Amino acid sequence: MRKLVFLFFLFTSIGVQLKAQQVEFKASAPEAVVLGNQFRLTYTVNAEGKEFRITEEIADFDVLMGPSVSTSHSTRIVNNQRSSETTVTYTYVLLPKKEGTFNLPPATIKVNNANYSSNAVVVKVLPPDKADEAAAAQAQGGTSSAAAITNESLFVQMQLSKRSVYEQEPILVTFKLYSLHDIAGITNVKFPDFEGFLVQDIEQPSEAQIKLENYNNRNYRTIVLRQTMLYPQRSGKITIDRGSYDVVVRIATQQRVQSIFDDFFNMTRDVKKTLANNAVTVDVKPLPSGKPSSFAGSVGDFTMSSSINTDQLKANEAVTITVKISGTGNVRLVKNPEVQFPNDFEVYDPTVKLDSRTTTTGVTGTKTIEYMAIPRYGGDFEIPAITFSYFDLKSGSYKTLSSQPYKLHVEKGEGGDATSPVVSSFNNRENVRYLGQDIHYLKIKGVNFIKKENVFFGSWMFYLCYLIPALLFIVFFFVYRKQIKENADIALVRTKKANKMAVKRLKNAGKLMKENQKEAFYEEVLRALWGYLSDKLSIPQANLSKDNVETELYKYGVDQTLIDEFMEILNTCEFARYAPSQASDAMDKLYGLTVDAIGKMENTIKKK
Repeated sequence: MRKLVFLFFLFTSIGVQLKAQQVEFKASAPEAVVLGNQFRLTYTVNAEGKEFRITEEIADFDVLMGPSVSTSHSTRIVNNQRSSETTVTYTYVLLPKKEGTFNLPPATIKVNNANYSSNAVVVKVLPPDKADEAAAAQAQGGTSSAAAITNESLFVQMQLSKRSVYEQEPILVTFKLYSLHDIAGITNVKFPDFEGFLVQDIEQPSEAQIKLENYNNRNYRTIVLRQTMLYPQRSGKITIDRGSYDVVVRIATQQRVQSIFDDFFNMTRDVKKTLANNAVTVDVKPLPSGKPSSFAGSVGDFTMSSSINTDQLKANEAVTITVKISGTGNVRLVKNPEVQFPNDFEVYDPTVKLDSRTTTTGVTGTKTIEYMAIPRYGGDFEIPAITFSYFDLKSGSYKTLSSQPYKLHVEKGEGGDATSPVVSSFNNRENVRYLGQDIHYLKIKGVNFIKKENVFFGSWMFYLCYLIPALLFIVFFFVYRKQIKENADIALVRTKKANKMAVKRLKNAGKLMKENQKEAFYEEVLRALWGYLSDKLSIPQANLSKDNVETELYKYGVDQTLIDEFMEILNTCEFARYAPSQASDAMDKLYGLTVDAIGKMENTIKKK
């Protein structure tokens, strides 16, 4: 029995170890090689195996050597736990026969009685570069200075995927460094300003990757400095100006040998060269006529879906409609489709979540919009179909997507009947008290009239009230005209004082929180936030909405996470004011989140 238990645990531990060690079998080779130069093709496996073989013949290359097998072992001890790794490498030395792009076949190997297959490798064979011979001859002549660096041997190009586009059509822009020399460093990089475009940068590897590329019959070492997607915001001719870049290259020097020790040193010097990329003009065409009524500037290829959380509810309960717009295009600039709720519904600003990623093929993602409303009456209602229109670049035409209409059955709520009038106060509407009649009674009692002689208008006091301020204005104008000049930029003054005004309003909110005045507290927090955004973005409060606030903050370079925090605070305050039964009682938590969000926003915008 003991032997059986021992064998059980032995096989269990062996199985766990084999399961933990995932076998990886990979093939690797250079992406590009020059015809006449040999290179290495390696197959690496992280375990000892047998029956290694390549699945196909390597027809387009001469096999100069291989496969040569090398094995390495390593042992690590972490937290008194010992682990070992084994790496086996099979290496071929190949020589290309001709130019072109070729596939190197995968290989197979057997490890622990299981067969594994590696990946295939694509290799591009470039033509020989005659410039290499010329450079060698020049080096033998003794030239070794910045004069050896020419506009043909070192330059930066700005490459555009398209130069004639529609408004909002994406353009891939690549800044690439071409060099016939060894690159020692790149400093003082100043990319051009993309005025007239919305910019979406593509994430690059943390370390610069040097690749071989044949350009104008010469083989260059290339480095991608930056890749970005541009979305033109207006039609017409838009010019992207030059950028500047300081590139340090390593030049081999030819010095007379002074001693036998000189041969042991690599005689080189670093030379700095300031480069500028080419300027490019883009022809931006306006979108064609015949735009649908639901079109709001979306360009690309999109799909839309919608759902509702319930079609039967009680009065004063919330209903939520979720709309998802997915696809490739200017996803971040997609406007929220309009949802037409019945007039008797209390409607809140929608909450928006954006999940997107930027690649060389464009911006792909999903925008999720949640519309929430609260019916105040009982009855049967219908929400019309939601429409969304966009311009399809493939067909060059407008397309409209529609959802199905939604029918709601609202039952009588608790504490009232289905037909009782509602008294509501709206933040972004007129304050209306509907009392079952069009106009309230006019006040006709307690009205007093005065004689014409006693009227203030036209008297000497009336003119004096105009004369004295005018004189004071002239005096103060000369005394403080320097201060007036400094404060002439009203938008700048409002921006500088935005934080002070917000702090002042939040202090009032803190007093209201201590006095447990919930409704007044949430009202004061809303005033602080809307006032801060109005001052900081130089937009009148009457023109503020969550949509344009989110767009403007994004243009200022504010992180999406911080924008979402602002939107969440606004939604919490509005929901607490209009639907107290559903609001959170944690006023102190909301107060802390608001102070923290404004502080982060202040630090973010100051850095720009």
